[in-house]
Amino acid sequence: MKLTVFGATGGIGREIVRQALEAGHEVTAVVRDPARLSATGERLQVVRDDLADPASVRPAVAGRDVVLSGLGARSRKDAGVAARLTRTVLGAMEAEGVRRLLVVSAAPVGPAPEGNGLLDRAARGMISALLKDVYADLAEMEGELARSATDWTSVRPPRLQDKPLTGVYRTVVDGFPAKGRFIGRADVAHAMLAMAGDPGTVKQGVGVAY
Repeated sequence: MKLTVFGATGGIGREIVRQALEAGHEVTAVVRDPARLSATGERLQVVRDDLADPASVRPAVAGRDVVLSGLGARSRKDAGVAARLTRTVLGAMEAEGVRRLLVVSAAPVGPAPEGNGLLDRAARGMISALLKDVYADLAEMEGELARSATDWTSVRPPRLQDKPLTGVYRTVVDGFPAKGRFIGRADVAHAMLAMAGDPGTVKQGVGVAY
């Protein structure tokens, strides 16, 4: 497939690029600073763009089969970037007629898992309160997706870890795995690439966790 990856220098974005290249896909990585992207390969094209204008992004998505985004706030002070930058990506995709989009959101944005105990519910509430601005940004981003003409999927992981790829995790469409507290960034990337061709995840939020 021909893929475009936004946020390609972030923890999940780097893994999407790496795994996609290893799988034989053609990858266009859109980054603000190409020096931060360590991946190389003849099937990799690197595009520098700050995502300020959909018109400048259009060449990076034109003719692509799937767009994947790891865009999001790195800290609370960055809250707002996910919705703003995703809006730019959506504008470019809609102008070019590219439909398939997968983005990274977060578990607290979606429904609470069934069967969670008091400890898990309390932890979820505490984290949601602590990072409320970040999650509000992601909720706004998901609202933008729902109003768009794209075939979107919002992937909602819990606490992220830097762990090697396992390929072993649980996914729940329009829900979240019970007692799912962690997942590695590499496995989130793996899940996103797997969902790219799954029609059952189109226009859905998908919880993913160990």
